[in-house]
Amino acid sequence: MDNTFRNFKLELDAQNVAWLGLDKADASANVLSSDLLLELDGALAHIEAHTPAALVIYSAKKSGFVAGADVNEFTKATDEASALALIRRGQEVFNRIEKMPFPTVALIHGFCLGGGTELALACRYRVASTDEKTQIGLPEVKLGIHPGFGGTVRATRVMGGIAGLEMMLTGRNFSSKAAKKAGLVDMTAPERHLKAAALSLIKKNAPPRRAGGMASIAGLPVLRGITAGMMRKKTAQKVNPEQYPSPFAMIDLWERYGGDERRMMEEEARSVSRLIVGDTAQNLVRLFQLQERLKGFAKKSAQPVKRLHVVGAGAMGGDIAAWSALRGLTVTLQDRETKFIAPAIKRAAGLFKKKLKEPRLVQLALDRLIPDPAGKGAASADIIIEAVFEDLKVKRELFARLEPMMKPGAVLASNTSSIPLEEMAATLAHPERLAGIHFFNPVPQMPLVEVVQGVATGPAALETAFAYVGAIGKLPVPVKSSPGFLVNRVLMPYLMEAMVMESEGIPAAVIDAAAVRFGMPMGPLLLGDTVGLDICYHVGLVFKEKLGAEVPPKLESMVKEGKLGVKSGQGYYDHRSGKVRTAAGPATPEMNEVTDRLMLRYVNECVACLREGIVADADLIDAGMVFGSGFAPFRGGPLRYARAAGKAALAARLEELRAKYGPRFAPDAGWNAL
Repeated sequence: MDNTFRNFKLELDAQNVAWLGLDKADASANVLSSDLLLELDGALAHIEAHTPAALVIYSAKKSGFVAGADVNEFTKATDEASALALIRRGQEVFNRIEKMPFPTVALIHGFCLGGGTELALACRYRVASTDEKTQIGLPEVKLGIHPGFGGTVRATRVMGGIAGLEMMLTGRNFSSKAAKKAGLVDMTAPERHLKAAALSLIKKNAPPRRAGGMASIAGLPVLRGITAGMMRKKTAQKVNPEQYPSPFAMIDLWERYGGDERRMMEEEARSVSRLIVGDTAQNLVRLFQLQERLKGFAKKSAQPVKRLHVVGAGAMGGDIAAWSALRGLTVTLQDRETKFIAPAIKRAAGLFKKKLKEPRLVQLALDRLIPDPAGKGAASADIIIEAVFEDLKVKRELFARLEPMMKPGAVLASNTSSIPLEEMAATLAHPERLAGIHFFNPVPQMPLVEVVQGVATGPAALETAFAYVGAIGKLPVPVKSSPGFLVNRVLMPYLMEAMVMESEGIPAAVIDAAAVRFGMPMGPLLLGDTVGLDICYHVGLVFKEKLGAEVPPKLESMVKEGKLGVKSGQGYYDHRSGKVRTAAGPATPEMNEVTDRLMLRYVNECVACLREGIVADADLIDAGMVFGSGFAPFRGGPLRYARAAGKAALAARLEELRAKYGPRFAPDAGWNAL
């Protein structure tokens, strides 16, 4: 067989089975770009002409099967027509695979996502390796679209309407074991046995899988409308259809055309082409690209980080230690006595059971997390992270004890949320070894970590800090040392404005509902209760001292009364009775005013951070605030939102609010340069 393809390896074995290896040129991972799909079509035509006994499609790359479609091409689609042409090209190629007159098998090892899963579904059979790195799914909804290369048709065909839709609506990835149980793959095997498994399926030559029994009942015409209505209602409880239209488009597609695969394929292409050029998809794709940029900061260090020492076993320090152990580091956790470390170990055990499932893996992770009240692990650590109380004197005293113990090349890091590094470094013999590594709470859920560079921080310390953050699967954003750095600097005016409004008599639920309606994941007052009002107050005092910010008198009185939020049972909400709910309710002129007061203080502070060079550019502010504070992802970031809304209009609105409420709403000087 001809093997002159640029992106593929093609061989015909002694049993007349064609083996087509995907190997995208000049790339570390396979992605379904336009040029690769065009060449794949040619390769399939060549294979058809030789009429082999079967075709097996595999990845020639160690990284995985196929990462998905090339998202960079999505941003180039300027109108529905060009997007539709792109989608139809993929559909035609995958339909060609499905119609092959001989058995076709997809061999899946490592990641198999989006278009990769659609490619696998186009094959008659699928075999997945049992390796823990194997992940199979259709996560397109996270990019504001849905599968477009026939995935909506084939997923609901092999899994059933409900299971297939739930996978696509949630963007969930399956392990090979879960994929087999769900009917997404036909067989699982260790990587070394994948080829043998494929040949056994070819020999058996069973009919391609279709969901049957109870799994197929929901797709019957008489029930499809009822099922779709239930799924639409369930989805609307999680996302606003005006902000995130793609899941609702998917449900509509299945409800209307689920009984006619040819028509559903055609309408799938039209639906996803409309979504691709919409604001939500364009913004979410941009955030995906920014996420990849953040990952790029976490390049491998000359000194790999293998051992971590954490001082402070409270909620933050304990969770930093647990997450790092989960990700493979050996971690020693220090506090005054073992009894203060025990709760952190207990929380870690729960995290490991949830994430790792298998008792053997859970035990290995627990073995990597070592209680260390004497602090002996500091001497062998590659990085030492302090996560003690936000008090400059306490941190300086701790550093004075730790610095003489550190091995050559080790990094001393602070998880401080508000104290500039220069103040902590003033008493160090080697301030160039001090960096900020600032996590957000809750550590397991929050993807962003601020890597803070002080005036004296050396390049080696920064390189190691970035490498550590990447090694534990987080997104590092480089920030300059200044009060609050980026995320807390922006969040505090937003939180304080919410507290001022509440003290004016506006109900907490109304304030939080306004923020949620805008697209924030949680209202500011519920967020303050969750973080702890004592912490908000303490950070507010730091901002008052450093930046002249205002701290609402009511916040101080609540803290003195012991109303600290969730931790005490009472704050702006009563948490003693269980989960607090803040219903959005209909928009009103009063709520619009609340929204403006909240979000314009937020955006105005972002403009100030850009002007002051807290981060290098506007894109990093957008990435930092979305991944660090949950700023409405569908808007693409606060500065992206400001440009879309019109900077002149927002600056004028700030002037109106300044006239009404005072100088805290004065437009920052940076608006002119935005």
